[in-house]
Amino acid sequence: MEDVNLIKFLAVGAVLFVCGVLCMTTKRNAIGILMGVELVLNGANINLVAFSQYGTLGLDGQVMSLFVIVLAAAEAAVALAIVLSFYNNHRTVDVDQATELSG
Repeated sequence: MEDVNLIKFLAVGAVLFVCGVLCMTTKRNAIGILMGVELVLNGANINLVAFSQYGTLGLDGQVMSLFVIVLAAAEAAVALAIVLSFYNNHRTVDVDQATELSG
């Protein structure tokens, strides 16, 4: 098996991060935006695990990655509840029509 170095991990993390940002900025669908947020968080997780593997921090990066996963699960649950509630009231998940949620 070929050796995988830190640069390759960072490249995969950067690709996931950029794909997530592009998804968040181009999608008008709330579910698509949530998927973009998850891609961004997973790109950050790959970087955290790679830095813990190749750095001198030990398990700190893996613990932070688990924390981010738990935080992302909670964020997804709350956001999906909001999206479902909005869909039940307006029959759409288009974020351009969600102006009444802006406070």
